[in-house]
Amino acid sequence: MSSLKATAVAHPMQGLVKYHGLRDEALRLPFHDSISVATAPITTTTTIEFGGTDRDIAVIDGKAAGGRSLERVLSVVNRVREMASIEDKFRLISVSDFESGIGLGASASGFAALATAACAAAGLRLDTDRVSAIARLGAGSATRSVAGGFARWYAGSGDEDSIARCLAGPEKLQMGIVVAIVKTVKQTEDAHAEVLRSPLFQGRLSYIDGALGEMEEAIRTADIAGIGKIAERDTLVLHAVTMTGPGAMLLWKPDTLKVIEEVRAMRMDGLAAYYSIDTGATVYINCPADDVNEVEKRIRDTGIQTIRCSVGGPAGITSRHLF
Repeated sequence: MSSLKATAVAHPMQGLVKYHGLRDEALRLPFHDSISVATAPITTTTTIEFGGTDRDIAVIDGKAAGGRSLERVLSVVNRVREMASIEDKFRLISVSDFESGIGLGASASGFAALATAACAAAGLRLDTDRVSAIARLGAGSATRSVAGGFARWYAGSGDEDSIARCLAGPEKLQMGIVVAIVKTVKQTEDAHAEVLRSPLFQGRLSYIDGALGEMEEAIRTADIAGIGKIAERDTLVLHAVTMTGPGAMLLWKPDTLKVIEEVRAMRMDGLAAYYSIDTGATVYINCPADDVNEVEKRIRDTGIQTIRCSVGGPAGITSRHLF
């Protein structure tokens, strides 16, 4: 039995103009475009090998994947096997150097690394567009982690054109990002499933095109304060929808609000700091790179754990295999 192995590394991402809800759950097609930024230095590393095993094996952060987790892995790997015309079983090990399930985008980096590694192991030479479309089958946000930097996920009309492309890489535009860790277990898929029944969802759809245009312009002109303001506003719009679905999903915790108040206090003191929250309780604080030390200190002084980040690049292949 032949053996084909590859390893890839990808950064998670922070939604800036976030996506919420899927018009096609099987293909993970969103209702609208979205924009994110890859967050370095945190990463997920994934090694996959086709052949050498008589059954599919996936181990994620030391635990054997099963149920819905394995189904999502198979949605990506089966597409790769189909495209490469191979039938070999696979072994996969994936490890993140940050905690998953707390709003840091572990599924984005995980499936971006998986799609990149699987395509390489299977001998598929695909451009970033196509790899991002494959990664999307596991997690929508993974499309943008494949592209890296400030990236836009184009909703498209179907499977072929629902892809992500980089708007500005880290070599072109940098930004200070402080992650304020607020631990709470949540399921992003549950939040996506509820949006259509929020009375505010149609309002979000009406607002989104304008927000996307504003964000692209802020990125094009390297307007860090503008990026922060738009992401902060989008946070409030997104969570208003989440809170008003049938499950009334209030994902924020007291420490989330503590960070929001501290960020507002920073602005009163002249710091161009803005909060951004994906579907969870953890808070990103976006600011000019020169201010990141002061912003991080202010958050740590509240007693909340932080991770200092910057803009990361695209998913890529590495020779450092996990097995």
